[in-house]
Amino acid sequence: MSGVFLEGIVKRYGAVEVVHGIDLEIKPQEFVVLVGPSGCGKSTTLRMIAGLEEISDGTLRIGDRAMNRVAPKDRDVAMVFQNYALYPHLNVADNMAFGLRIRKVPKDEIAKSIDEVAKILGLTEYLERRPADLSGGQRQRVAMGRAIVRHPDVFLFDEPLSNLDAKLRTQMRAEIKRLHKRLGVTSVYVTHDQVEAMTLADRIVVMADGNIEQIGTPMELFNNPANTFVAGFIGSPPMNQFEAVLEDTDQGPIARANGTLIQLQGQEALRGAAGRNVIVGIRPEHVMLNAEPGTAEIPISLDLIETLGSEALLHTHVGNETFVAKVETHGEIGHLNGVNALHVKPERVKLFDKDTGRAIGQAA
Repeated sequence: MSGVFLEGIVKRYGAVEVVHGIDLEIKPQEFVVLVGPSGCGKSTTLRMIAGLEEISDGTLRIGDRAMNRVAPKDRDVAMVFQNYALYPHLNVADNMAFGLRIRKVPKDEIAKSIDEVAKILGLTEYLERRPADLSGGQRQRVAMGRAIVRHPDVFLFDEPLSNLDAKLRTQMRAEIKRLHKRLGVTSVYVTHDQVEAMTLADRIVVMADGNIEQIGTPMELFNNPANTFVAGFIGSPPMNQFEAVLEDTDQGPIARANGTLIQLQGQEALRGAAGRNVIVGIRPEHVMLNAEPGTAEIPISLDLIETLGSEALLHTHVGNETFVAKVETHGEIGHLNGVNALHVKPERVKLFDKDTGRAIGQAA
């Protein structure tokens, strides 16, 4: 399998630049997810890899081969789209075989490939049906099957689950993950859904306004976001963020926010930083109901409780700032109504520079 390498990739439409010189190395057999809000450049980047968009500047390589001037059909990539793009007049087997017939693959090889892929995707009993007779999840499996039978070097997925309901999306995420584990094909997946990104990716590429904000494993991005954008985009609910001022005390650095004092883990980056304006970041999952030695107490006013079964979301206010905590219910929520303070360990508190949004005390 081949890796994919983007070196200084730029995309312009006339005088408007929408992708600003991004660099990205995708290793062979890796599953990389491009994630970000609408208009961030993720789908445009995927389409440049596929050859469906011309590259304005920079170099794209698949393996050792430069692809800037190579036609899409010669790139040995297979793409799965948001809309299934199936031929309504052809049955499942013919839809999956269409690309192979265009390439003039011998009939016996086509039949063998269709049979193998249909077994992998659980489509064997549907081979004679037409798309109109299939569910949304089955149609998406057919679209993936059409890509798999080509045995490409690279799979490209452009928001393939967006048209499915929540239950089907969960099922298809698991199928795609199992499929990648079985086939081991280098895969690039585009989505705006950070839950899909977290569950599918070996590494996530977070994009905003045509730039890459951070690249890392799902847990690297969750635990150590490089800036306030990543902190607010990765995680559900997203990281709580509010303004504070640093102060020095005999017990070490603290952040003063809305009259609340939050103890911080001693960091070299905070030495002599008293008076600095920062953004404090606290994950909802890192908040505790009960105090432990060394934890900071955060007085809150409780607005509402959102029950999720084994967990609950506490929607609160810290001063004038909204603050969400995710806590375990242990089967009961009555005790949560009286909560007037939350607790957090200093090592769980993240700091960001107020002016730049960059994380303080960790690599960018």
